[in-house]
Amino acid sequence: MTLDYFYGQAGKLFSFYRIPKALFQEQRFQNLSTDAKTLYGILLDRMSLSVKNEWFDKQGRVFIIFTIEDVKRALCCADNKATKLLRELENFGLIERKRRGLGKPSLVYVKNFSSDLSNERVQNRENHESGSPKNACQDPPKSRCNKNKKSKTERNNTNPILSDELEKMKNRKLLEEYFSRSLEIELLLRLYPDDEDTIYQIVDLLVDTCDSKRNLIRIAGDDKPAEVVLSRLKKLNADHIRFVLDCLAANTSPIRNMKQYLLAALFNAPTTIQLYYQNKVNHDLAARR
Repeated sequence: MTLDYFYGQAGKLFSFYRIPKALFQEQRFQNLSTDAKTLYGILLDRMSLSVKNEWFDKQGRVFIIFTIEDVKRALCCADNKATKLLRELENFGLIERKRRGLGKPSLVYVKNFSSDLSNERVQNRENHESGSPKNACQDPPKSRCNKNKKSKTERNNTNPILSDELEKMKNRKLLEEYFSRSLEIELLLRLYPDDEDTIYQIVDLLVDTCDSKRNLIRIAGDDKPAEVVLSRLKKLNADHIRFVLDCLAANTSPIRNMKQYLLAALFNAPTTIQLYYQNKVNHDLAARR
């Protein structure tokens, strides 16, 4: 395929996605993948459409609707990649998703990438302006040495915090990959396309619970040892998730606390799945007689 050149003002005839330079130049975004940066630019573009259509919440915040399928189409990628990119943007604070329950797509809030940077610059400027000249060294060679020592000290003081954050992100990523694989998320999304948000809500809940540092975890009103809960949750498979989705679909009563309901259903799934389906079979057989 042979492509032509741009001549004169021809480049202005096309529409382009705009990706903020800050995502490539600012240190806080250096570990954000290029694909995630590209997706952020696409979400920013979609946000302009939301503004045009006046898609604002009660606080006046702009939101968009951009599903996993939308990400897959935009970037020509698979389910796991699309999910990973959205969560990567969430982990960096660039988007926030608000889930709305069964069968309803999540609302996506595209966060202002420059707000934290502006605060950071203001803080740095204030720190710089508040510095005392009494601390200045008079001997230039010694000053350079002290400056190097100070820089190393500052880096040593900062690194543990950054390391903790990176370690936490790494742990969450490993848990997400583990549950995506063990629960066969791609298969579940094909079997239950209308429950996409619920499926990802389940994955998020499992990751949050297994990443928790609490000694006790509340299940259906009872506090259970965390190791017992985590051990059972990590043994779940796709059949258990299908069971939970079927129970949700069959439930006709209002659910006050979806998070607690799902956590209890997931915890009890291994012990109740057999009885549930056996009872369903018995009911169907009785109805045919």
